[in-house]
Amino acid sequence: MFEIARGYPEKPVPIKEIAEKQAVSVSYLEQILNRLKNRGIIKSVKGPGGGYILSRKPQDISISDILRELEGPVAITSCLNPEEGCVRVEGCVTYALWKSLGDKIEGFLGTVTLRDLVSGTLLEKPKAKSIKLRAKKSL
Repeated sequence: MFEIARGYPEKPVPIKEIAEKQAVSVSYLEQILNRLKNRGIIKSVKGPGGGYILSRKPQDISISDILRELEGPVAITSCLNPEEGCVRVEGCVTYALWKSLGDKIEGFLGTVTLRDLVSGTLLEKPKAKSIKLRAKKSL
């Protein structure tokens, strides 16, 4: 998705180019891109100069959107996976911990967009705010 976002909106990106830049096999990438195309996140452009292009602006596609389509909801342990579930959820001490952590991860991923990755803003260090300290008056 990063490579496709880099080409947006002018240049559809060929699958071979994505595979080379990301060191992923074309056959594996075809499976991923087909799922994303079927879910409406990307479109394919046929013919010379064709390839894949985003169906929405990079700032409108979060990492959470992509992962949810490919992997489903964030489930950092098997007990959180809706397909597997857990029979001990009611009495489990750590279920709430893992559920809360998973929710926070999913929330964070929902705030990060493809534009953030392409522009590199996610990696920028926050600027230190100047803190004014008041000197305590001695009694």
